[in-house]
Amino acid sequence: MLSESVKYYTYIVRCSDGTLYTGYTNDLDNRMKVHNSGRGAKYTRSRLPVELVYHEEFATKEEAMSREWHLKRLSRESKEKLISATEC
Repeated sequence: MLSESVKYYTYIVRCSDGTLYTGYTNDLDNRMKVHNSGRGAKYTRSRLPVELVYHEEFATKEEAMSREWHLKRLSRESKEKLISATEC
Protein backbone atom coordinates (compact mmCIF):
# COMPACT_ATOMS: atom_id res chain seq x y z
CA MET A 1 0.00 0.00 0.00
CA LEU A 2 1.38 3.38 -0.96
CA SER A 3 1.04 6.13 1.59
CA GLU A 4 1.29 9.81 0.96
CA SER A 5 4.24 11.33 2.79
CA VAL A 6 3.36 13.76 5.53
CA LYS A 7 4.52 17.34 5.04
CA TYR A 8 5.19 19.80 7.81
CA TYR A 9 4.86 23.55 7.69
CA THR A 10 6.20 26.52 9.56
CA TYR A 11 3.89 29.49 9.22
CA ILE A 12 3.30 33.09 10.22
CA VAL A 13 -0.17 34.58 10.65
CA ARG A 14 -1.11 38.22 11.02
CA CYS A 15 -3.62 38.71 13.81
CA SER A 16 -6.44 41.26 13.70
CA ASP A 17 -4.44 43.61 15.96
CA GLY A 18 -1.52 43.53 13.51
CA THR A 19 0.73 41.28 15.59
CA LEU A 20 2.42 38.23 14.13
CA TYR A 21 2.21 34.66 15.41
CA THR A 22 4.56 31.87 14.31
CA GLY A 23 3.84 28.14 14.55
CA TYR A 24 4.23 24.76 12.88
CA THR A 25 1.77 22.09 11.78
CA ASN A 26 1.31 19.08 9.51
CA ASP A 27 -2.03 20.34 8.15
CA LEU A 28 -1.90 24.02 7.24
CA ASP A 29 -5.50 24.40 6.05
CA ASN A 30 -6.92 22.76 9.15
CA ARG A 31 -4.61 24.75 11.43
CA MET A 32 -5.92 28.02 9.98
CA LYS A 33 -9.49 26.84 10.56
CA VAL A 34 -8.64 25.91 14.15
CA HIS A 35 -6.98 29.29 14.78
CA ASN A 36 -9.94 31.19 13.36
CA SER A 37 -12.47 29.11 15.29
CA GLY A 38 -10.93 30.29 18.56
CA ARG A 39 -9.57 26.86 19.42
CA GLY A 40 -6.01 27.55 18.28
CA ALA A 41 -3.14 28.95 20.26
CA LYS A 42 -3.97 30.94 23.36
CA TYR A 43 -2.20 33.96 21.84
CA THR A 44 -4.43 34.08 18.76
CA ARG A 45 -7.76 33.42 20.52
CA SER A 46 -8.28 37.06 21.46
CA ARG A 47 -6.84 38.40 18.20
CA LEU A 48 -9.20 36.90 15.62
CA PRO A 49 -9.39 36.63 12.75
CA VAL A 50 -5.89 35.61 11.71
CA GLU A 51 -4.59 35.63 8.15
CA LEU A 52 -1.88 33.33 6.81
CA VAL A 53 0.88 35.59 5.46
CA TYR A 54 3.87 33.22 5.19
CA HIS A 55 4.65 29.51 5.19
CA GLU A 56 7.44 27.08 4.38
CA GLU A 57 7.18 23.33 3.74
CA PHE A 58 9.45 20.67 5.28
CA ALA A 59 9.85 16.91 5.07
CA THR A 60 10.20 16.38 8.84
CA LYS A 61 8.64 17.70 12.01
CA GLU A 62 12.10 18.43 13.40
CA GLU A 63 12.95 20.71 10.46
CA ALA A 64 9.66 22.61 10.82
CA MET A 65 10.12 23.01 14.57
CA SER A 66 13.69 24.21 14.10
CA ARG A 67 12.61 26.80 11.54
CA GLU A 68 9.81 27.94 13.87
CA TRP A 69 12.37 28.41 16.66
CA HIS A 70 14.57 30.51 14.37
CA LEU A 71 11.68 32.61 13.03
CA LYS A 72 10.44 33.38 16.54
CA ARG A 73 13.81 34.92 17.31
CA LEU A 74 13.72 37.32 14.37
CA SER A 75 12.78 40.93 14.92
CA ARG A 76 9.39 42.08 13.69
CA GLU A 77 11.17 44.07 10.98
CA SER A 78 12.96 40.94 9.76
CA LYS A 79 9.72 38.96 9.74
CA GLU A 80 7.97 41.71 7.74
CA LYS A 81 10.82 41.66 5.19
CA LEU A 82 10.51 37.89 4.89
CA ILE A 83 6.75 38.17 4.40
CA SER A 84 7.14 40.97 1.82
CA ALA A 85 9.76 39.02 -0.12
CA THR A 86 7.32 36.15 -0.70
CA GLU A 87 4.26 38.20 -1.68
CA CYS A 88 3.29 38.20 -5.33
